[in-house]
Amino acid sequence: MTTARGRLVALEGIDGCGKSTQARLLVERLASESTTEPVLTFEPGATPLGRSLRGLLLDRDGDPVAPRAEALLMAADRAQHVADVILPSLEAGRWVVTDRYSASTLAYQGFGRGLDPEALEELVGWATDGLRPDLTVLFDLPVEIAAARRHREGDDRMEAEGPAFQQRVAEGFLALAARGAEPWVVVDATRPVELVAAEVWEAVKVAAGPGGLS
Repeated sequence: MTTARGRLVALEGIDGCGKSTQARLLVERLASESTTEPVLTFEPGATPLGRSLRGLLLDRDGDPVAPRAEALLMAADRAQHVADVILPSLEAGRWVVTDRYSASTLAYQGFGRGLDPEALEELVGWATDGLRPDLTVLFDLPVEIAAARRHREGDDRMEAEGPAFQQRVAEGFLALAARGAEPWVVVDATRPVELVAAEVWEAVKVAAGPGGLS
């Protein structure tokens, strides 16, 4: 009997939007409802190579990283992530929930850094070998609220870019969701955690399709 392919759910949003908490809650719910053990993962840094790249990308005390180099490092992290974690899990029939995926490159390096969106689309497609999420959930939160939620002393290089950069990224995410090219759900992340989690769960059940969560 051939194992049915698993499903990939990507959680996206600006830093401080609560997606890491929601990723954990979603995996806990999937574990209780699905017959296979779900996978919780993240970008950048979920593989041994990725951990090295994460330091280069996010360490505020490191050397400056040019925007194009930043995009290429993100793509390298994602290519290894897909090869080592995401694709094997999907092929084993497991649900995969990832805290960030391809949309983050388009939002941060595209809208945030101002790099060419078409070139980034090609880069993302090549790095993932065309693997797209079955569902992308965007946690929409005003920049000022997200900043207040974060511990400023612990901000990494990307988080420390300031409100103007974060606003461009936030608007970029919303623009990507509005294109309608892939299944997206935009969730109001200003609400209590449990209400947000309930809406995410309803969206995941829809994404599961006729086969359900098994």
